[in-house]
Order: sequence, then C-alpha cells, then structure tokens
Amino acid sequence: MDLATTDHLLTTTRSVRKRLDFTRPVPRDVIEKCLEIALQAPTGSNSQNWHFVVVTDAAKRKALADLYRQGWSFYTQMPRPEIPADDPRASQLPRVVDSAQYLTDHFHEAPVMIVPCIEGRVENMPQFAQASVYGSILPAVWSLMLALRSRGLGSAWTTIHLMYEKEAAAILGIPETVTQAALLPVAYFTGEDFKPAKRLPLAKVVSWNAWGSR
Repeated sequence: MDLATTDHLLTTTRSVRKRLDFTRPVPRDVIEKCLEIALQAPTGSNSQNWHFVVVTDAAKRKALADLYRQGWSFYTQMPRPEIPADDPRASQLPRVVDSAQYLTDHFHEAPVMIVPCIEGRVENMPQFAQASVYGSILPAVWSLMLALRSRGLGSAWTTIHLMYEKEAAAILGIPETVTQAALLPVAYFTGEDFKPAKRLPLAKVVSWNAWGSR
C-alpha cells in the first residue's frame, strides 16, 4: 500500500461546492463502481441494511434542490456559536459560507444526487441504538466520497434537506420506514487537486485516558 497516496486522498477529500462541474455528464457505470466500493465499508452489527437512491432525473433533482434551498433559508437565520478570532475556523468561515451559498444556488445543476438511506427509523430509539444506525451508514458514505474523489468526482455531504425529509421521501418514493442520512450532489470537479484544510491543533482535540488530559 502506498501510504503517501492514501494519506493524500484522506487529507484532501473535501466537501466540493464551487468546483463542481455541472456541465459534464457522469457515467452511470462510474457511480455504480463507487457504490460497489462503498458496500465494502464496515457496518454495525453486521447488518448492511443500506440503500442508496441515485437521482439523475432533472425534475426530481430540481425538486430536491428546492427543498434544500428552503432549508438553507431557514438555516441561515439560526444562531451560530461564536468562534474565537485565533481559531483557524474563524478565518475560513466567510469562504465556507460563500461556497455553501453558491452550492445552494446551483444545487439543481448537479448531474447526480445520491441519497444514502438505512432501513428503520431512529426517532424513538435509545441513544446507543441511534449511534449504531448512523455508525453503520456513515462509513459507507465516506467510502463512497473517497471512491468518487479518486475518480475525479467531487461531492458534498449535506443534510439540510432533512428538514423536509417526508417531502423528499415523497419525491423519491422512499418508504416511511426508511431513514435518509444525507444528500450528496455529485459531479466531476474542476482543477487538478485539493489541499489539506486548516484544522485545530491536535493537542486541542485529543485527550489521553481522561477528558482534557494530555
């Protein structure tokens, strides 16, 4: 295994928004290969009760984008936690918000959208069970995003449409017994490569043996 290549893939797979090429078609066989790879992800309790709804129909993509846009409008009015000026996230926030707005405005243009789902509902489950459900589907989605990235395709993990999950389910014919986990716009990305993002220092986010212990 080439660790340098693997590390590069893992540290440069970004949520792609402004660099999605909305004009370039994405072949079905490429998406299917990436999904085959995603199916190899680890799963909680060995219960691979996943389902991926791939949306290429223009009318359905627009309908999902409209739901996302409604949710974004509501989300931008919600209070946000304050970030200290010396936190690297503070300097990146304006750029992130700008790119998120761009994606919202162009969401319907994404040639492919993927809705990862898992059978069952989580609303009335105890916390450990909810963690198990999401802990099963999320590694598969991350594997999907990595597989897409390695083939020149960008994606962005979004969940805002879940404010209108029932409406999205009606658009896609998803049974009411199924939980949607995310909505990924997918397209080839422009440019050659991505760079690692600025993150908090490791010492600020890692404790050894007890919270806050270095």
